[in-house]
Amino acid sequence: MTQPSIGDVMPDFEVQATGDKSLKLSDYRGKTVVLYFYPKDSTPGCTQEGQDFRDNIEKFTALNAIVLGVSRDSLKSHENFKCKQEFPFDLISDKDETLCQLFDVIKMKNMYGKQVQGIERSTFLIDPQGVLVHEWRKISVKGHCDQVLLALGELTLA
Repeated sequence: MTQPSIGDVMPDFEVQATGDKSLKLSDYRGKTVVLYFYPKDSTPGCTQEGQDFRDNIEKFTALNAIVLGVSRDSLKSHENFKCKQEFPFDLISDKDETLCQLFDVIKMKNMYGKQVQGIERSTFLIDPQGVLVHEWRKISVKGHCDQVLLALGELTLA
């Protein structure tokens, strides 16, 4: 499967998420989807990123957007993370890396001097018709949520 590019209609996918849900991209037609990929539950950067989305959820909702977080962690880990951080959005477990491969976010990383494959922190904006309209790769957590809100606001005005 080739990596989608800006302007491509995203293929429909079905994933397992917190709350014992099975989600499909097509379930969100008519809403903008903020799909953010993060390396690992309960780590400092990933916690901060999730908190930033949590703390701004009303702004996302006002812009007709939903937020979904994705990592390779188990649903049990996600449930604990979501509960502890009081995230008002679902977390997707991508243990088989289907979504990670679709969005090409699995990269070689250095961890404690060793090369390992991991998720490169990335966010994708999918418009109400299912079209990929924006992507951020190799992101820095600080200020990222504001960048997504800005792009979402511009999309809403267009």
